[in-house]
Amino acid sequence: MTALDTYRRHLVDDVLAWWAANGPDEEHGGVLTCWDNAGTRLVATDKYTWSQGRWAWLTARVALAAQRGVLDPGDRWDAAWYAEQATRTARFVRDHALLPDGTTAFVTTRAGEPGAHTSVFADLFAALGFAGVAQLSPDGDWGGYADDILLRSASAIDAGRFRSDPYPVPAGHRSFGLPMILVGVGEQVHRATGSQAAAAVVRDAARQIEECHLDTDGDGDDIAEMPATDESRRGGLLARHRTPGHVLEAAWFLHHARDLLAGSALAEPDRLARIAVRALDLGWDDVHGGLLRYVDRAGGAPTGARTDDPYEALVVDTWDTKLWWPHAEALYATALLAPDRHAGLHDYVVATFPEGPGREWTQIRTRDGAPLEKIVALPVKDPFHIARALLMLVELEGEG
Repeated sequence: MTALDTYRRHLVDDVLAWWAANGPDEEHGGVLTCWDNAGTRLVATDKYTWSQGRWAWLTARVALAAQRGVLDPGDRWDAAWYAEQATRTARFVRDHALLPDGTTAFVTTRAGEPGAHTSVFADLFAALGFAGVAQLSPDGDWGGYADDILLRSASAIDAGRFRSDPYPVPAGHRSFGLPMILVGVGEQVHRATGSQAAAAVVRDAARQIEECHLDTDGDGDDIAEMPATDESRRGGLLARHRTPGHVLEAAWFLHHARDLLAGSALAEPDRLARIAVRALDLGWDDVHGGLLRYVDRAGGAPTGARTDDPYEALVVDTWDTKLWWPHAEALYATALLAPDRHAGLHDYVVATFPEGPGREWTQIRTRDGAPLEKIVALPVKDPFHIARALLMLVELEGEG
């Protein structure tokens, strides 16, 4: 069996099959994601807009891949089923999570009663979902929603008027996650709508990464997750720590957006490959294999002066966990940018995360790979990173 066949079968027969059977809320629309780590028990029916937007994008992308003949999702859940899931979920977000001021509720009830706006990330994942559905239905209003939310979010971030739950940006630091997500979502909004304003958001976000997050004290291929804006914090743990999974994800974001980044060093495939390999090497666990969640800029456990910031406590408490999303992102990033590093990573991932035939992944694990029942961001089983990475691997290998 070829690598393409392996990824395609795991995507269709296991990951997508589990979500299709367990996730959709047939009564209200959207997807139910508050499952325990093993995927055996639904622990709540809250609907996080972050996850709803991701599901809308993913199901739209599966439908499009099926329409192009890149993927055969089977007869039970076919292209039309995925397209309907995408549209129903986008409608749920539009009708229930989208607030009068153009932001989104961080979470709604199962039926759609919205809570407060607390996260620009929720806004941007809603925009991503709308962009995905816009590619299915170009004549609808979905592209307009996506563009409006993206531009509003980028403006709020630029002005410093934003919240970013579940990861508030600590005082005296800037967050790599913000320009990173603007690149990823902005590129998708531009593909869906042709919006030049969205393309400008991508370019400005890439400029911020290049100017503020590339660590010029080293080899120029290291990306700082939370560089200090306050001189007194430059030697602190937050300024020193790195998030390898974010860097690997951002590397392929930038590669996909390189046609929008003429003249930028971050549009050069060789540079992006070096950035990805450096993150992989920095984050690799030489004891047990796999990628550590957080590391020091010199590798290993994060070090540096401590404060009482809750994000800092999160870094210290969870740095050595093995999580689904960095490994999914690394699978695709290495296949795209560093193929010679892909096989070893693939072997670790398939031996560690998948739960077996017809099931998804045990997404949260200890350093040695044992299942860990612990909330690491939202109290959900994520429907996005694994399926997205596998789908893009199928698309990449199919194109090759």
